[in-house]
Amino acid sequence: MLLRPSLPSFVVIGVITIIGCERRGGCTGANCGTLINAAVAEPGTLLPPSSEDIVANDINEQLFLKLADVGMSENTLGDEDFQPLLAQKWEWDGPLTLVFHLDPRARWHDGAPVTAADVEFTFNAYTDSAVGSPFRPKLRRIASVTQRDSLSAVFRFRERYPEMFYDAVYHMRILPAHLLRPVPRDQWRTAAFGRKPIGSGPYKFVSWQPAQAIELVADSTFFLGRPGVRRLIWRFTPNLQVAVQQVIADQADIREQLVTPENVERARATPQLSVYTYRGNVYTYLTFNERSQEDTTKAHPLFADRELRRALSMAVDRASLLKSALDGLAKVPPGPMSALLWIWDPDIRQLPYDTAQADRRLNALGWRDHDGDGVRDKNGQPLSFHILVPTSSVLRRQYARLLQEQFRAVGVRIEIDELEPSVVNQRVATGKFDAAILSRSNDPSPSSGIAQTWTRAGFGGSNFGRYYSPEFERVVDLAVTAASRDKAKPLWRAAMETLNADAPAIFLYALDNVAAVHKRVDNVQLRPDSWAAVLRTWRIPPDRLIDRDRVER
Repeated sequence: MLLRPSLPSFVVIGVITIIGCERRGGCTGANCGTLINAAVAEPGTLLPPSSEDIVANDINEQLFLKLADVGMSENTLGDEDFQPLLAQKWEWDGPLTLVFHLDPRARWHDGAPVTAADVEFTFNAYTDSAVGSPFRPKLRRIASVTQRDSLSAVFRFRERYPEMFYDAVYHMRILPAHLLRPVPRDQWRTAAFGRKPIGSGPYKFVSWQPAQAIELVADSTFFLGRPGVRRLIWRFTPNLQVAVQQVIADQADIREQLVTPENVERARATPQLSVYTYRGNVYTYLTFNERSQEDTTKAHPLFADRELRRALSMAVDRASLLKSALDGLAKVPPGPMSALLWIWDPDIRQLPYDTAQADRRLNALGWRDHDGDGVRDKNGQPLSFHILVPTSSVLRRQYARLLQEQFRAVGVRIEIDELEPSVVNQRVATGKFDAAILSRSNDPSPSSGIAQTWTRAGFGGSNFGRYYSPEFERVVDLAVTAASRDKAKPLWRAAMETLNADAPAIFLYALDNVAAVHKRVDNVQLRPDSWAAVLRTWRIPPDRLIDRDRVER
């Protein structure tokens, strides 16, 4: 029997604060209602090039538009399946030049028109080292973006490859040059704009109550049509279980990822909820920091050793971990990927689970239990390290404890550092860690995300462990520029096998996505790479309004 804990008092207070007073007469017409998302962890900023935070991305889907977006098919080859957003149309002007014609109706939320100057400014900002955008590696094959006229932006590429259009539109949300040009780019991560953004999307920013909620309201003049739900609220919770409890208790409308089998069972048993299963786009892994915590130009005393990383990898039984924590809701990934990616192949060669071989390799490296305390040591130093995990993730904390036991069985001592998500993010970004359990979301294509997280281009960005392999990068470049998926697939497999052999990380699980959404919401569509991508098309019919829909400020 599953017990349903009561909501903590601070959550109830937050609910009352957000609901506020009822609006007399409520809402009529097709554009009604308030949708509350029970979010885990608060983003640091809503300035798109300065954050990879998943919650920030969900909110920015509503605030900032791309030139075009991948369709529900998530076909990233060519441009046939892409949907116009800021760009009304586009054309190729030769093999390396792409011209976008902006929709003249597009406006920033302050009333200024969206122009080609904004597009040029956005590209230059995303690729500026002063901004330090984690998306910069994904744009490296675009040579320049310029203006042909006020509504025409010209992209010039360095080479021809199948996903040129995808790279041009998917990785950048267009920014308002007239508002951001005065802000020094080395200050963007902490700029006031990131706490009170002005975009061009279907929703306008209303308020940000620190540690409580972010609220958006539909733009009634949005040029592509007024959104179906009048108001959106992301309410921040300290962890997954509180978030799930809020939707179970009918105090929130959506939890886009339930994560654990117990949470899925509870949601299915809750009368007001519909449960949606869709392809997962997140994989979770234990990454090893190959650089010194004190000086990233120097090697880590443990994890710079490829053979030690390989031995530790062979000591982990990922299948048993998965069965213990996630039976039926996830798979063991064959590399740095979720099941969303077309390169997923269970036959990709990986290091085996083999504690006997791990034991022999550790002995050969000189790591033996010389003093009989159960922990291997060498030159008087124990084989011990810290694993960093966020307090907000019940699942990652559980995995850390399971890993601790599996490593203990081969004579390795693990200390678990459970810290607030913001502290984890700061320490990981600055290299102040030994190992960390991290989750990454995949783009629809492996080409950009793999480069961003696992090549030298990601140093100072998302390649937190600073893994570098010239051979891996050579094969990735061949895969990206291959003329077809049939030609690319064996190259991607070779790249993954090279990375797996180097053991920069232990790839633990790739979740299936299971969401819970209130049954009063119509037209629910969840795109695997970004569940909130088409949120503007959702509806709450007038006859299904409840108290929290009558919010006013």
